[in-house]
Amino acid sequence: MNWISAYKQKVVSLEDAVGVVKSGDRIFVSGNAATPLQLNKALAARNDLEDVEVNHVLLLGEDPLAKPGMEGFRHNSLFVGPADREAIADGRSAYVPVHLSEVPALFRQGIIPLDVAFIHVSPPDEHGFMSFGVECVASKAAAEHARIVVAQVNEKMPRTLGDVFIHFSQIHKIVECSEPLLTLESGQSSEIEFKIAAHVAGLIEDGDTLQLGIGGIPDAVISQLEGRRHLGIHTEMVSDGIVRALEKGIITNQKKSLHPGKIIATFVLGSEQLYRYVHNNPVFELHPCNYTNNPFIIAQNDRMVAINSAIEVDITGQVCSDSIGPKIYSGFGGQVDFIRGAAHSKGGKPIIALPSTTKNNTISRIVPKLKSGAGVVTTRADVHYVVTEYGVASLHGKNLEQRAEALLAIAHPHFRDELQRATGSKRRIGTTQVVPA
Repeated sequence: MNWISAYKQKVVSLEDAVGVVKSGDRIFVSGNAATPLQLNKALAARNDLEDVEVNHVLLLGEDPLAKPGMEGFRHNSLFVGPADREAIADGRSAYVPVHLSEVPALFRQGIIPLDVAFIHVSPPDEHGFMSFGVECVASKAAAEHARIVVAQVNEKMPRTLGDVFIHFSQIHKIVECSEPLLTLESGQSSEIEFKIAAHVAGLIEDGDTLQLGIGGIPDAVISQLEGRRHLGIHTEMVSDGIVRALEKGIITNQKKSLHPGKIIATFVLGSEQLYRYVHNNPVFELHPCNYTNNPFIIAQNDRMVAINSAIEVDITGQVCSDSIGPKIYSGFGGQVDFIRGAAHSKGGKPIIALPSTTKNNTISRIVPKLKSGAGVVTTRADVHYVVTEYGVASLHGKNLEQRAEALLAIAHPHFRDELQRATGSKRRIGTTQVVPA
């Protein structure tokens, strides 16, 4: 325990901690529920900085660095969320399209060199090691490759297990706090989301390993899995729904071909009860996203089922999920990582799931062509299954005409005639196979 005095010497005030940032610096800020709100607020209070680039994945909560008038700071967003979406749209910040699995390498290889890393960690254990807690993602790589590391050490950050530790000796400045983490309460899934989930659940078999994301559809899928046995989890995010399925014995991880008995993830996001549940719980093993999202690692899970969402899908199977036309909405995230990993898994199933319409059934999300300026996140060659509330379209190995027919059959009925005219197809809608749920 002789390290304690050295640790205490690194504990400073918020003002001293953010004082390490200089004009022209490139900094990293950890995200999700580990967004270091106190450090961000203290940094925003400085009015002497210019041309500071703020690199991050998904930030949660209020972001004072992205507000209008904060000209000294410019986000370089690796995944856009509500905190910085307006700044991206206004041109005050920038978006980097990148697969989540590749983000840590940007820091390791110096493609995005870092001067300062702001991280949010648990208190040290008896050996002086701190856990990245609810968010590993790219924070570990950033801390290992930044010139200066500043840690917000939170008494309420759970100590998660896996490849998630940093020793206090690697940290230059420490700010101690005791504040609740940001939470994401599970909402009630809609009727349409439950219908989609029922079709998705029809593709899931006993012993499969699942990747589930965030939102109403993944939550609804979990609720539809009653009666399944020995499911496993290899995913980006651990949610409250995963814990409920674990406690019911639906998820056991015992049949996994990789990391049997373990839930593998890169971040945890949900309720305070979830954060308490993962604390020191060896069932959960967190890793940086260059491991969890590496398609070659994912593919080592036999019968890997990856479930991802989209903004729109064209009738050839091209998937847009990061923008609405040219307006950036989110990011690549891990969609392609998991779609490709599941595609190469023995018995794997890559799934894109989305409602057939938006804006109260006035706009189809199955479209003749993507909106002008929209980006393709997942290519038509990568897509195997597309699911809406109207069924499951199996596209893998199908030609363009067959794809159009399959997607027409799961489009909203109000738009099928219009879509068929756009395809120029002479075949009757619905004549191609739609996989039954």
